[in-house]
Parts: sequence; structure tokens; C-alpha cells
Amino acid sequence: MNRSYRPAIALRAAAAACLVLTAVPLLAQQDSGRGSGGPPKADIAARIRGVPQPPIPASEDQLPTKELRLPQGFKVETYISGIADARSLRIGDKGTVFVGNRTHDKVYAVIERGGKREAITIASGLDRPNGLAFKDGTLYVAEGTKISKLERIEDRLDNPPRPVAIYSDFPDHRSHGWKFLGVGPDNKHYVSVGAPCNICEPPAANAQIRRLNLDGSGAEPCALGVRNSVGFDFHPGSKELYFTDNGREGLSEELPNDELNRVTKPGQHFGYPYCHQGDVSDSEFGRGRSCNEFVPPIAKLGPHAEALGMRFYTGTMFPAKYRGGIFIARHGSGNRSNQIGGDLIYATLNRDGSVRSWEPFMTGFFKNNAYLGRPVDVQPMRDGSLLVSDDYAGAVYRISYGSSRTASQ
Repeated sequence: MNRSYRPAIALRAAAAACLVLTAVPLLAQQDSGRGSGGPPKADIAARIRGVPQPPIPASEDQLPTKELRLPQGFKVETYISGIADARSLRIGDKGTVFVGNRTHDKVYAVIERGGKREAITIASGLDRPNGLAFKDGTLYVAEGTKISKLERIEDRLDNPPRPVAIYSDFPDHRSHGWKFLGVGPDNKHYVSVGAPCNICEPPAANAQIRRLNLDGSGAEPCALGVRNSVGFDFHPGSKELYFTDNGREGLSEELPNDELNRVTKPGQHFGYPYCHQGDVSDSEFGRGRSCNEFVPPIAKLGPHAEALGMRFYTGTMFPAKYRGGIFIARHGSGNRSNQIGGDLIYATLNRDGSVRSWEPFMTGFFKNNAYLGRPVDVQPMRDGSLLVSDDYAGAVYRISYGSSRTASQ
């Protein structure tokens, strides 16, 4: 079912995270090379990742768990290994862990069988199925050009249904063409639509976070001027949308920073391509524009650190200082002489929702300037532990605190 993104229809008022008061026309220009449904060809795969991945996932004894460092009292262990290009994580109503990917064509479910965990394929032949969301028993998958659903999936893991498309009106491009997906407090889908380039004047339906109804209808832009967001979440109190955004390449090794942003009122524009990190005008597209026109980030997250997945932590397993803040996965730089990122950081918030500070939380994903793993997404579990996906090593880790045992959900 193709629910069109119709700019002529007036945008509805929204009760929760964001609202845009003027319509944005749909992209007419599209990049060539529509996805064919299988793993991308080698040249395409090279274009959509700055650091080449190993050809196969690491075996469990090769994972970097012994190299990873956490604050005192925390421990990290392997939750599941052998998932090529493990990316976005979501938890089902019954505790099933779902894993998407970007350079392959599958979505996985992690199940318990015979006292052991294993990853089973629940969908294949997909086009960059990076984005996942779960709502009322249905798993939603955001591919390169569409969103599909798998209903009652936790009751049908051994015989999963075929994905049914609910929305297929995304621009198709390989540069930042994968999606991140989530369901907001207003029971609407939120999905990132990246810029089709490193730096350019993006066509109107690109460089934004878009919102639509669960059935695929009513698509509208939510946040504008967003280059490439691969992680967002909603504040548990204010319900405001927070998101990471990756800065442009090619200015310098030290500029610009990746960003953590917050949507606080209707119609906000976050700067791309005119202004980066809130205070750096673009050398080409910033002429005649002022950074004061745009919403600055609430935190700068390091130059080219590839800040991706983020979640608010509302569990009770971790010490009190970690409750109510944000865990952020920094995938790690791919174009610096000295790599940065490749870690988890923790951002502490002030009462007004601004960022007080952020600090390293889990480090050790690279050694001697070479990667051992690259964290992508974070997902709190029901018991308060935290899952972390790693697309480089092809694994998901579990972080716990104290003497808690590894839990299946």
C-alpha cells in the first residue's frame, strides 16, 4: 500500500513531539541505482560505509569483550554473535530482541532454544533494512525506500509472515539512504530521511525526520535541516524528540562535530547544509546565511565520531546517576588520522532537558588506531541491562551492573 507524501494537504496539529506548520514538497529528483533487495554490490557497499567490515562476523572467541572498559561495577558479555552487520535493535512485547542491518538484506530475531540463544531470520530479500520499530505486536521495518510491517510476529517466529508494505514514498539514494525508525508517544512513526550527498542543497523531501501514521498515511516533515540521523528517542517526561546527527565531511579533521539535538517547538530547522554544529558556517552553502537562523545542538559529540543510536535510560539496574540520561553509541570516525569515537558515552541532563555534560561509558573498540568493533545502537532491556549492537564484529553485547545474571529478556 503506497501512502503518498502529499504536500498540498494541510498538516494536522500534533500533541507530542513535534509539528511543522508548512508543507514540504516531495522529492522529484532521485539518485540512480534503486535497491534490488539483496546484499549490495561491492562498489555500493564501499560507498555507504567509511570503514570496510570484515567479510564474515567474528566468532565469539574473537569478539573484543575482554578489551572493553566500563566504570567500576559494570560488566559486558556477549549476548549473541554471528549476526552480520548487526545494526538497529528493538524489543518486542514478549521480550524478543530484533536486529536489523544496513549492508545485508535480513532482519533477525534472537530466541532461546535448548537453553541457548540463536538468531533466526524472520525476513530476507530486503533493501537496507536498518530501521526497526515495534508497536502492539507488530514489527515495522524501514528499508531504503519503504516501511513494511510483520504482524503478530512474536507468535509466528518459526513461520514468519511476509513483510507487507505500508509506505513507499521515500527518495532512493545510496548516500545516507538507510533509515532509522521509531514510534513516538503520539503513536506515529518517526523516520529519518538523510541527505543524498555529503554536502549539497538537498531536494525538499531529504535531510529531515518525517512523521506518519501507523498505517502509512498522513506523512509530513517533523524536523528539517538534518543531514543524517541514525538514532533518536523521546524524553520520558517531556515527550520531546531527541536525535543524533552526523556532520559533513571535508571541512577538516576537527570540524564539524556530530550533534545531539532536541525538537522543542514547531517548524525547527537544524542547519544543514548552511550551518554545522550550531556555530560553523558552511564554506559553500553558508554564504548569506547566519547560524543564528537555525537551532543549535544541545551537545557537540566530537568531530566525525559518527554518533548513531541513542536511548534514554529509565531502568533501575544501573546506579542512580545513570537514570534519566542518554546512552549514545559513537560508531567511530573513518576519515581521521587518529580515530575517535568507537565507544558508548553517557549524557547527563539538566531538569530543563538540556545537556549538563557527557562522559565516556564503554571504551576499547579500537586498539592501535584500528577497530576491533564498532557500536551502532543501544537498547535498554526490561531488567535494566543495556544491549549494544556492533556491525563490525557482527554481535550484540549486554551490559549489566553488580552481580546480576545474564537474562534472556
